[in-house]
Amino acid sequence: MFSLRRLIDDLARAGHLVRLDDEIDARLEAAEIQRRVYARGGPAVFFANVKGCRFPLVSNLFGTLERARYLFRDTYASVRQAIELKIDPTRGLQRPLAYLGAPLTAWRMQPRWVRSGPVMESSCPIADLPQLVSWPRDGGPFVTLPQCFTEDVSQPGLAHSNLGMYRVQIAGNDYHPQGEMGLHYQIHRGIGVHHRKALAAGQPLRVNVFVGGHPAMTLAAVMPLPEGMSELGFAGALAGHRIPMVRRPGGLPIYAEADFCISGFVDPAAATKREGPFGDHLGYYSLAHEFPVLKVEKVWHRRDAVWPFTVVGRPPQEDTTFGQLIHELTGDIIPTVLHGVKEVHAVDAAGVHPLLLAIGSERYMPFLASPRPQELLTQACAILGQGQLSLAKFLWIANRYDDESLHTHDIGPFLQHMLARVDWRRDLHFHTNTTIDTLDYSGEGLNIGSKVVIAAVGPPIRTLGTELPANYSLPEGLAKPRVALPGVVVVEGPTSNVERHQAQGLDRILSTCDARPSTLDPTAFPLVVVVDDSEFAARNLNNFLWVTFTRANPAADIYGVGSFTERKHWGCTGPLVIDARIKPHHAPPLVEDAEVTRRIDALAARGGPLARWL
Repeated sequence: MFSLRRLIDDLARAGHLVRLDDEIDARLEAAEIQRRVYARGGPAVFFANVKGCRFPLVSNLFGTLERARYLFRDTYASVRQAIELKIDPTRGLQRPLAYLGAPLTAWRMQPRWVRSGPVMESSCPIADLPQLVSWPRDGGPFVTLPQCFTEDVSQPGLAHSNLGMYRVQIAGNDYHPQGEMGLHYQIHRGIGVHHRKALAAGQPLRVNVFVGGHPAMTLAAVMPLPEGMSELGFAGALAGHRIPMVRRPGGLPIYAEADFCISGFVDPAAATKREGPFGDHLGYYSLAHEFPVLKVEKVWHRRDAVWPFTVVGRPPQEDTTFGQLIHELTGDIIPTVLHGVKEVHAVDAAGVHPLLLAIGSERYMPFLASPRPQELLTQACAILGQGQLSLAKFLWIANRYDDESLHTHDIGPFLQHMLARVDWRRDLHFHTNTTIDTLDYSGEGLNIGSKVVIAAVGPPIRTLGTELPANYSLPEGLAKPRVALPGVVVVEGPTSNVERHQAQGLDRILSTCDARPSTLDPTAFPLVVVVDDSEFAARNLNNFLWVTFTRANPAADIYGVGSFTERKHWGCTGPLVIDARIKPHHAPPLVEDAEVTRRIDALAARGGPLARWL
């Protein structure tokens, strides 16, 4: 049987983990240490002495791509091959020697039944679990690396199970301290399908939340897998052994190697309760909303249990590595699912869902003397129809044949390629009153917002500016212009103090531009972003991406100089203007607790194994 303790010892021997024996509070202190160590590319951290808690913690297991690859060093290549064969089974016939290990990998992908396992050695009350709080305004302690396991009530069994990473609030709000937890899942998550079927059948949705065990289970819980490949199967391939599951009559199977298992159900007759707030991956708090309640029946744990955790916050954080691994393993799938699409990149620095960059193909009419986006728009619709990709607000899509060396992960050059070619009169395509990420508060309400597709084809139509000209002037109300990247100016606007659905004041400000030709000249700077702090937004690319795309709702916050509507198509003749100021309805950004920061500064000053990383 696999043991997380043995993995921790292995990481320590390889120089990938350090042990911290100082007493650390699970409220705010552990999370601040994790953020600092991750930001400096540091090791995994074993917290041996947690204040008021009998279980040790471990964090930063996925803190670097090098360490993540080390975790799966014996199986990484074989998993890539399994995915390749899933995409194109003929590869095995064309190169049989290269895929000799495929049958063994396929065998490992079959979970196996066991009578019992280490996770069922002991049990404890909810209050004994680590009360980990990451941010000062969090609504309570949360499980930050949960593996939530459910089955389809109409087709029970492992073959139709779902393993996903959904937020679990351990305590706080109105949850009964001895028997309830909050279960926050979002749109386009597999657990939602299982919940709907359970409600339709009038049955409880049984849920097992696994914590710990093999890191392959953690990665499987966040993996967007090809159709027909189960999370447990993927985890077995990556772990290098069949995932052992304990069969329980009348209950859900339990992952035998987990460190903890929180076993319970969602009652179809029970009311929802408010869950949150919680510091989330967009860099703001997701606010309190009504979500299902997990009625906890039992908490199982190993005798040597370790509680792994991470911190969710403004990217990059540890979950950035998940995205890098996912891209390495599944990037080749995109062209097989979305024909004509070469690449899609959900930009981590912008909170993942708000911003997608894509490269498509204008293949069918290469003889056109004046090309315009055509097939790219079809491909954009296909991208926005794919699961979690549908949550994007801004989709920028380029034509691969305009520059074969272009890649979406080279974000600066990609945006410059687009801005040199885009025609704002033609190339903006809005989707209004639609779904966006549950955690994104730039829209009109929970899951409600808009999208814009920006598609550009053809040779450059402008040379992007890198320095503001002497005659660059701004209309009254805008100030402190700075060049954020070639072709992009960020300017400060007045504080936005009106509610959603109302004009933000930019229409009036921009209306003066038409009478002053030098104002916001579109020739060199086709994109202007209005922000609260232009120095911060222009300081680096990550700041620009975060501010611009997490704080803007396209249909409400995109403006233009010389704007017009023709046959219900909106465009502009001058620069495009994005209002990325913080609005009253936005969630507050994440800020660390000053006293906790002082305590961790003092810990660093005392020296010790983590001093260089703090």
